[in-house]
Amino acid sequence: MRSLSLTFCAALAAGAISLPASAALAVPASDDRTGTVSVSPSRVSPGGEVELRTDVCGKGKSARGNSEAFASEARFEPADGKGLVAEARIRSDAAPDDYEVWVTCKDGHGRATGTVTVVHHSRPSPVAPVRAGGGGTAALAEEAADEGPGASHAVIGLGLGAVAAVAVAFRSARRRRPAQH
Repeated sequence: MRSLSLTFCAALAAGAISLPASAALAVPASDDRTGTVSVSPSRVSPGGEVELRTDVCGKGKSARGNSEAFASEARFEPADGKGLVAEARIRSDAAPDDYEVWVTCKDGHGRATGTVTVVHHSRPSPVAPVRAGGGGTAALAEEAADEGPGASHAVIGLGLGAVAAVAVAFRSARRRRPAQH
């Protein structure tokens, strides 16, 4: 009988010792909530815009977000009953790297983090020569630029010059003759 009461007391003591520890683990020590921020697109060039979403603050509340990559603070507003949403512009001088995004709920009882990746700012460049305008004459202009003035052009030019010289000489000779009546 003594072993039964000893066993009962040991079980009661073990339960009393473990109860406060499990109760402490089940109830958070503070009212702070943590969560994540989704960044879309997650990879962006300097000067680009991103959309930020989080649900750490609950519905109908507001929050503020920031990052070393942002040009200014992002202000979160309620979005379709699915958490909070904000837009942010990436600084034009941001170096390519991963940047952390921090969000703090307006009531101060929620925090969220995320990451945005700034990629090298590249400007598109043509991979082949680009033909510019000209309409139907573009092909002729290209052909003339490739060939330059040839023998045919030289013959036509000399012929026109000869006709002009003969016309001037004929007209000059006519003026020198006295008119006959």
